[in-house]
Amino acid sequence: MKTPQDPVDAIIEQWATVRPDLDTAAMEVFGRVFRLARTMGDRMEKAYAPYGISRGEFDVLATLRRSDDPYTLSPRQLSATLMLTTGGMTGRLDKLERAGLLRRSPDPHDRRGLQVTLTDKGLRLIDEAVGAGLAVQTEALAHLDEEQAGQLASLLRELLMGTGA
Repeated sequence: MKTPQDPVDAIIEQWATVRPDLDTAAMEVFGRVFRLARTMGDRMEKAYAPYGISRGEFDVLATLRRSDDPYTLSPRQLSATLMLTTGGMTGRLDKLERAGLLRRSPDPHDRRGLQVTLTDKGLRLIDEAVGAGLAVQTEALAHLDEEQAGQLASLLRELLMGTGA
């Protein structure tokens, strides 16, 4: 039985025709990783849209939620965790604060600093949104059995660690 072909296979075949000297093994992996990231990113945006948030805003709320009670971090901690510039973080925080999902307040331990805290409304929203997002991700993995999904997670972990990210 022949393995089903995907769009990356077609690209690899084209390169083999025009440049048979190229080793396209890396392209086979990363072409699929990039396509999966784009496809799943779009699906996650749709999953979060009913909650009035984008993927980037979800990331901010989820980072606060994972920090555990009292769900408070500094803008610098959030920026570092999410690999965002302070300008990018400020825009997200402004929108989420206007929506009543978080609040900014002076840091009692640093007169120059701020704290960002998840509100009760933000806590309820992120707890619902994370479930919706996980449902989309679980559905995408459904055609793999548990062992395959575990192998994929392990291989991707190794690859990510190998890049130094």
